[in-house]
Amino acid sequence: MIIEILLQLLRFALLVLMQVLVLNHLRLSFIFNPYIYPLFLLLLPLQMRPWMLLLIGFFCGLTIDMFSNTMGMHAAACVLLCYMRPSVLKIIQPASGYEGTDSPTLGHMGVRWFVTYSAILLVIHHLAFFFLETLEFGQIGFMFFKILLSTSLSLLLIVLVELLFTRRK
Repeated sequence: MIIEILLQLLRFALLVLMQVLVLNHLRLSFIFNPYIYPLFLLLLPLQMRPWMLLLIGFFCGLTIDMFSNTMGMHAAACVLLCYMRPSVLKIIQPASGYEGTDSPTLGHMGVRWFVTYSAILLVIHHLAFFFLETLEFGQIGFMFFKILLSTSLSLLLIVLVELLFTRRK
């Protein structure tokens, strides 16, 4: 149990450092904003209580907000991601259900399941974040284009990280 918590904290620290020190400074024009830190929230255990999930999501987003000077936008997007996560897990649940030892990783659940799971939750996260960033409907076309491209790039990075660091079941 303690080893699992330490591994989660290490994952959180590494993803935050990668986001803050590398990806936040990679502004590929004003269209691409890759976010890899939601991977920490995506990989939290399936059996986690909803209130704990929301609390962890808030503090994860708040940490990124402190380094990015985004005034709570990441915290709001992360809380929404964590709020929607149990519903998404129910929708994409395998026919046999989840086992007690399953974790939402590419190695345990497979590529198709992981990409579907990640893509849905990343779209929710990016939709919330970029809507809060723009706060107007006048640029809705550009906002959706930005969401599509940023989600695609973020998903690609997240799948690559999972392929590099996940052991197969």
